[in-house]
Amino acid sequence: MNALTRIQYVLIDYENIQPKNLLLLAQETFHVAFFVGPNQDTVRVEALDLMQRLGSERVKHIKIIDKGKNSLDFHLVYYLGRLIERNPEGHYHIISKDSGYDPLISHLGNRLIKAYRHDDISCIPQLENTPVL
Repeated sequence: MNALTRIQYVLIDYENIQPKNLLLLAQETFHVAFFVGPNQDTVRVEALDLMQRLGSERVKHIKIIDKGKNSLDFHLVYYLGRLIERNPEGHYHIISKDSGYDPLISHLGNRLIKAYRHDDISCIPQLENTPVL
């Protein structure tokens, strides 16, 4: 499988950032997980549109119930590890402005895992210059 057809896993720290361009992810190779904090009661309509387009097999939302410093971040990293274990050949994108993920990203890169953190969905290399569907 080449880099263009590998599954692109996108894990969104929705507590940290609520992307406005989610429909860029409505492509065949993308799988998306939204991590929603305990104090968040709403999501953008665009998130619901993406869920409808990709279906429940390719879009998940994980509602974090417990409050605590970095609780959502730890949950996101747990799910990231499980995904990597199942598919080490995938590409993993954390969408967050939280640079606290960067040491983990570096660690994974040293182990030849394709993992990245982006401040915005449009920064994912496979999506650069892609029109919104």
